[in-house]
Amino acid sequence: MIVSTKELFKHAYGKYAVGAYNINNLEQTMGLFRGNLDCKAPFIIQISKGARSYTDKSMLEAIIRAADKFFPQAIFAVHLDHGDEATALDCVNSGFYSSVMIDASMLPYEENIAATKRVVTAAHAKNITVEAELGQLGGVEEHISVSEDQVHLTDPAQADDFVKRSGCDSLACAIGTSHGAYKFSGGQGIHFEIIAAIQKLLPDFPLVMHGSSSVPKDEVDRINAAGGALKGAKGVDETQFAKAATLGVTKVNIDTDGRLVWCRVHREQFKEHPENFDLRPPGKVFMSEYAKYIIHKDDMLGSSGQLEAVREFLKNK
Repeated sequence: MIVSTKELFKHAYGKYAVGAYNINNLEQTMGLFRGNLDCKAPFIIQISKGARSYTDKSMLEAIIRAADKFFPQAIFAVHLDHGDEATALDCVNSGFYSSVMIDASMLPYEENIAATKRVVTAAHAKNITVEAELGQLGGVEEHISVSEDQVHLTDPAQADDFVKRSGCDSLACAIGTSHGAYKFSGGQGIHFEIIAAIQKLLPDFPLVMHGSSSVPKDEVDRINAAGGALKGAKGVDETQFAKAATLGVTKVNIDTDGRLVWCRVHREQFKEHPENFDLRPPGKVFMSEYAKYIIHKDDMLGSSGQLEAVREFLKNK
């Protein structure tokens, strides 16, 4: 059942965070639904601008519609991740998405507000929720590339002003995380003081944490042992998700870790079975491993076991 992120956030606020997972194909979709149902968690499917153009946007949407019918117990939102204004408006008009992100964080502050407000006006007219971004995360992910010297953390006072003037429903904040597999060096980490300061100014308002993959060392080591070349990859300490949730982070974006699972499974499968030329055997292994990965992440986010409570919440809202 496709629902609004607004409803998921109301139930989650202060207790747990909802996992937001990017998908690009059938195998990821199947693993995502199986994993979340196995651990009984609500979730958010994220479709990026790159995923929409990987084949055709209608292909991925059709896969999700089929999964919704095949897994009727699932409760999830469908969200556009890192859309520019044109893409966000296209998704609003498509009638498929329950939530969109307008990322105008690279623009000057006033232009970011103006672009976000235009998307908010169009989206709210169709009961679609809007995520915006303030501040800039570093790293590389699809069309996003921000060097270290361009990174700037979200200013809490500005966040308060931005939310009130733009009308957005949730806010992605730059709090020290970054996109891709190379997030941190040395002792860097999440700036919880920024999250706490924003929550104080915007109580009960949903915050979003991007760039939240943990880049597990075991995954990296296995990839490298099977011929990969990921050196020095380091991610977010996933034990910190629970603390972030108590401070109003209700949505945590995780993409890179899922790609690492894909890479590890396929590298190992081709190394161990060089005679195989069939895409289905590694695909079956991947779906199972992806489901296990989802269960683990939901456990760390605190969303495992929340599915029936969310269902009751939606019935009684």
